[in-house]
Amino acid sequence: MGRNVLPRGRFFDAMRTIEWDNDKNQVKMIDQRKLPRRFEYITCDTAEEMVEAIRNMTIRGAPALAVAGAYGMALAARNPQGTVRQFTREAARQLIDARPTAVNLGWGVKRILKIVDDKTITDSDLPARILEEAHSMAEEDVRVNRKLSENGASLIEDGDTIIHHCNTGSLAVVDWGTALGAIRFAHEQGKHIHVLVDETRPRLQGARLTAWECEHYGIPYDIITDNAAGYFLRSGKVNKVFFGADRVAANGDVANKVGSYMLSLAAHANHVPVYSVFPLSTVDLSIASGDLIPIEERDPGEVLDLEFHGEAVAPLNARALNPAFDVTPHELLSGLVTEAGILYPPFSQNLASCVYNTSLDG
Repeated sequence: MGRNVLPRGRFFDAMRTIEWDNDKNQVKMIDQRKLPRRFEYITCDTAEEMVEAIRNMTIRGAPALAVAGAYGMALAARNPQGTVRQFTREAARQLIDARPTAVNLGWGVKRILKIVDDKTITDSDLPARILEEAHSMAEEDVRVNRKLSENGASLIEDGDTIIHHCNTGSLAVVDWGTALGAIRFAHEQGKHIHVLVDETRPRLQGARLTAWECEHYGIPYDIITDNAAGYFLRSGKVNKVFFGADRVAANGDVANKVGSYMLSLAAHANHVPVYSVFPLSTVDLSIASGDLIPIEERDPGEVLDLEFHGEAVAPLNARALNPAFDVTPHELLSGLVTEAGILYPPFSQNLASCVYNTSLDG
């Protein structure tokens, strides 16, 4: 992997989270582990490097992972160890296993596997066809997320205060974003809004990434601790809650960054509407409910390595549990925002219909 620092003076809206470097035949991504203090690109030359970048969260965010998976397959096809088809199929397994909860990653890889399985494409033509499809997915991601951001913005009124959990902006996709994309769209429409940014422990995607994006877009915000959300919801100072999704079950249950469930419970208790914003590629109709969604367990060190005044917070021999996601039951959600429109209950019926009709249109 290589690294280079973004030159000063380049504006944030000129960037993409992930893109292909045609000159070097490698993938270039923003290294999200370094933000907000340092802005660096990191490059991947092999599928193995892409797997590691996904696993260690150099790149993250469900829609972005779909494109990362596709470009990982393109890298595998260009640098095969053995036959192209055999190696890309093995790379597919490793890529999908890197983050098991986010269904978009598997969706993106499986979309490329359809090309690998097409016997009418010769081995010599396969790398170019895979890369072409990965490029198409990247451009599609931008169009889809701009549209769902526009749809989500229609729910935001002038003067709204919104609690936002985790990071769902440009950094979580190729460009625009999902929940934060809707907030950005509303801001660019001239609506006066304020965002309460959940820190989102333990990796602090809210405090590090969402706050950083709000700075660049000029969106007014305050960072709050995750456990302060209930206070603000009960105070009557919050109008809406927005977050994204990593997998949506057929009944409308949403798996998202851990903490979303507690936030939704508090919002529901205080009659504040909650919206999950995501592309339809995040919907998994093969899973009946959120209870069946696999939840990624991450390294306990992400919890235990926290320092306070330069000293470790936890006792030396402490242990920790670190689920990366939780599931918000559909009963706690006011609406689901997609590129095809805003869905309301009954979600089980409306989700299936929306996915089916969109696939026909596509």
